[in-house]
Formats: sequence, C-alpha cells, structure tokens
Amino acid sequence: MSNVVFFLVPGVHLLDLAGPAQVFSTAADFGHPYTLSYVAEQPLVTSAQGLPMTAALDWPELGPEDLVVVPGWRALTLADAPAIGDPVLRALRDHHDRGGTVASVCAGADALGRAGLLDGRQCTTHHDVQDELALRHPEATVVRDVLFTTDDRVVTSAGIASGIDLALHLIAMRHGPATAAQIARDMVVYARRNGHEPQASAMLRHRSHLDDTVHRAQDLIDTRFDETLRLPALATAVGVSERTLTRLFGRATGLTPLRYQQTLRLERAEHLISHGATIDAAARSVGFEDARMLRRLRSRTP
Repeated sequence: MSNVVFFLVPGVHLLDLAGPAQVFSTAADFGHPYTLSYVAEQPLVTSAQGLPMTAALDWPELGPEDLVVVPGWRALTLADAPAIGDPVLRALRDHHDRGGTVASVCAGADALGRAGLLDGRQCTTHHDVQDELALRHPEATVVRDVLFTTDDRVVTSAGIASGIDLALHLIAMRHGPATAAQIARDMVVYARRNGHEPQASAMLRHRSHLDDTVHRAQDLIDTRFDETLRLPALATAVGVSERTLTRLFGRATGLTPLRYQQTLRLERAEHLISHGATIDAAARSVGFEDARMLRRLRSRTP
C-alpha cells in the first residue's frame, strides 16, 4: 500500500477515522511510503463529535497496493445510515476487483455490504449492530465478539478503537511484526487490549502487559523473528539472567521466548501461504531450514 484513502460520510466518528489514520501516518513518519487522503461526496463533512472537516470530491488513482477505509458513523440503526451514492459503491467494488484492499471500521461495514463486498465473506462490526448487519446482508457471515476479520482483502473491524488494531494488523502483514510493534509502542497502545480476541495478531495478543524488560525482548524477537535467537544472547541483550527472562516472559505473555518467536513465524508463514507461496517457500522465508517444523506447528493450530 502506498495510498490510504478514507471515505467520509456525514456523522463520521472521529476515532473510527483518527485511529487508523494515526497508524498509517506514524508508519510514514518511520519511513514507509504512505500517502493519506480523504474523500467524500461533499466538500465539508461534519463529524459525529461536531468537528467540520474538508474532503476531496475526486478519488486518487488507486492500484492493487492501495487501501480504502470506510470509517463508521453515528446512527441509531444501520437503516438510518447516510445515503451513499452508486459512484462511491462502484469505486469500492472496482478497487477490490483490481486487487486492492478495502476495510471498514464499525458501521462502515454496511457500506461494504451495500457495495456487494460482504457476500460470501466473513465480516464483523460494532456489537450493537451485528444482528442488523446480518439481516441486511444475509449472504455475509457476521463473526461476533472479535476485533476484526480479514477475508479476501476485505477487512472489517468491530468499531471505535478496534480500527487501530485493524490498521496495526495490516501493517504487520505488509511490513512485519517489528514495524507494527514499533508503531504500537509509539502510540502507547500495548496496555489497551486484554489479549484474548481471536482475530488479533500475535504481536497484539502478547503485548498487553506493562513489563518493559519483556517488551524489549519482544522488540528484538519481532525485529529478528526469522533468525536463530539463543536464550543466553537474548537475556544478555535485555540485561537479565536466562532464568529471569523466562520467568518474566511467561508471566507477561504465557509463552516462552521461543514459543513467541514460533508464533510470529507461523502467523507470517500463514499469510504468505494465503497469498500463493508454497509451504516450503514460506518456511524458508520465516527462518525454518525446511517445512517440517512449519507443518508441525500448523498441525497444532486449531
């Protein structure tokens, strides 16, 4: 992705917009080539919180590497949602048809549904409107009680702050867990999640603690997860004994450092396989000498 386009409707929730925008803006600050733009069907959009915002009327040229995000809006029901014209719905469909990724936050999933992008796919939205989303789009599979879902380049999140998790997940999948961890740490979001959401990435699931020693160890593993990392060297790097690091790591994450590294490798390998890589190629890419360990880890995962 180089372009990240946010489509705004009247009554857009600020955090639905600002959370993902902050993630990609921070990624750009760290040297990744993201350009953010904001489009709407009128030049002035007022948020649900009363903040007026200007937006472009013309969409930029988009390619397969680009992302379109539809933030949610304030409405008692999805049926009360603002109208969205056919040209916008067609733009969402066309972008996905050309290989691009389309994402939503909260009620924004309904816009993807109106564009026909939820049919035959898993999706989620804010818990208050999950039942209505299922009724309005019966060909979709609404997944409940998760932060976000991904299905064939259609990514939907539960709403409000979960848009941050969605954006961090996309960063992790494109640039690796180290970059996502760096952005999460810069945004001070580690302690915000309880770590039990099944759709959260490994980086987010196991960063919901306040132990700085373990965070520093995880920073090293995130950066070099595809390398052989020995426990003595890892413990020395963070200034504690092997026994202390193992104890602190287990208490904070529920895993050993090795198991954490394997979890990162497995998640990255699954992403590569889902995008056409062979098991052997994915195994080598994430640091395994051959595919045997990857197959073993995959067989253990429900």
